[in-house]
Amino acid sequence: MKNILKLNFLAILFMSIQHINADQIAVIDMRAAVLSTQAASDAFKALEEDPDYASNLEEAQGLQAERQELAEKLQKDLETLSNEDIAKMQKEIQELGKDIEFLAGKLQQAQEETAQKVFVTSGPAMQKIIGELIQAKQIKMLMQKNETILFSDQALDLTDDVTSMLDVAASEDGATTE
Repeated sequence: MKNILKLNFLAILFMSIQHINADQIAVIDMRAAVLSTQAASDAFKALEEDPDYASNLEEAQGLQAERQELAEKLQKDLETLSNEDIAKMQKEIQELGKDIEFLAGKLQQAQEETAQKVFVTSGPAMQKIIGELIQAKQIKMLMQKNETILFSDQALDLTDDVTSMLDVAASEDGATTE
C-alpha cells in the first residue's frame, strides 16, 4: 500500500513538473540587484564622504599601519628584546587590534544601515518590477539565487495534495492496524 502511495505521489509530482518549461523558471539575487543600482552607488559614495565615516576609516587605517609596524619591529628585534619589552609590545599590538575591531564594527554598521536604507527605498519599485517581469515573461517559479522560492504558480503547489495523500495513508494504516 505504501508503495502505491509513493507511486501516486511521484506521478502527481512528475505531472506538475511537466507543465513547467525551463523558460518559466527564473532566478534572482535581489541583494545584488539592489546594491548594483546607481542609487546604491550614490548612497555609498555619500557614506564615504560623511565626516564621521571618513574619520573612522582613516583612524582604522592608521591604527592598522601602526599595528603592522609594531608587529614587524617585534619580529625583527625579538632576540634582542627583554621578556618585559616583548610582553609590552604584544599587549600594545593586542590593544591596537581591539581598537581596529571596534572601528571596523562601526564602519560595518554604517554600511549595513546604508544598504538597509537603499533596500527600503527600492522595495516598492523592486516588487512592482518583479511583478511585471513575472507577467511579461510568464514566469511560473521565481527563486532566490540561493534557491529559496520567492514566487510559484499556485498550480505548482503540492502542499494540499500531499496533505490529502498523507491523510488517506494515515486512515488506511489505521484501518489495517485495527
